[in-house]
Amino acid sequence: MNSLRKLDAKAIIISLIGFAILQGLLTADILDNFWELNMILICINIILAVSLNLINGYTGQLSLGHAGFMAVGAYTGAVLTVNFHTPFLISIIISFVTAAILGAMIGLPTIRLSGDYLAIATLGLGEIIRIVIMNVNYVGGAAGFMGIPKYTTFAWAFFVMLFVVFFIKNYVNSSFGRACIAIRENEIAAETMGVNTTKYKVLAFMVGAGFAGVAGCLFGHTFYIVHPSSFTFLASFNYVIMIVMGGLGSITGSIAGAFILTTVSALLSAWPELRMIIYAVILILLMFYRPQGLFGNIELTSLPIFKRFKGGK
Repeated sequence: MNSLRKLDAKAIIISLIGFAILQGLLTADILDNFWELNMILICINIILAVSLNLINGYTGQLSLGHAGFMAVGAYTGAVLTVNFHTPFLISIIISFVTAAILGAMIGLPTIRLSGDYLAIATLGLGEIIRIVIMNVNYVGGAAGFMGIPKYTTFAWAFFVMLFVVFFIKNYVNSSFGRACIAIRENEIAAETMGVNTTKYKVLAFMVGAGFAGVAGCLFGHTFYIVHPSSFTFLASFNYVIMIVMGGLGSITGSIAGAFILTTVSALLSAWPELRMIIYAVILILLMFYRPQGLFGNIELTSLPIFKRFKGGK
């Protein structure tokens, strides 16, 4: 436990140093607004990928409705800050609670499903959320919700992302996380050993959906408008690609997958017609040569280079 705490402390220090360097580059105008926006999007996508990995990678449930929970958070945060002048931090917290409650409402009736059936159900529910939003005039309907203040800065996105990553890391390393992993490996055996599978699956769904709502709130306050077209099923597939590329069951892999795909998207912004082709080629090569993802189900701290920090030889 002490070695894990030391690793966490060192990871936080390294992260803060990285943040200070990037913030300094932004302040000195070495990195322009385009890269500032993409750094914010990288942080948001890391939140989405890590939270989805809790559901798909650690609990073994195939969810394809993550963009729907993101939409709930985006619109909740936008309504609170624009119509009720709520402080940004409070809007983020309420976005988490709203999306988590919706995650529980969706998780309870679909929790008996698994595999393809759960994927289809969550995909349909994500689209239902988007269609409902499109038909609610209070939030702008199909035209989108406009006039949102640009509260999301790189600092906000980075520190919220850091909190989410370490929260889910500690969740996975707790008894809750071990129960989720047991369910993933063999649900029947886990239930036989006394694990309340329904409780832990719904809880994982709630936590994952809640943090997707947080990412949605940050996303909504990055631009001056949130539009239903940003939360289609293609967006959900994009987040699944991130965790598959990095490795199911690996927080490090989720971070790497989100970083790589967002950066590639930014670099190919001048050639939008080539973006999806290159995406496809990368994924095909990955499935051929690294089907378990870049990190598989291991973390960066499990690699031999880090063993000396844990007392290894």
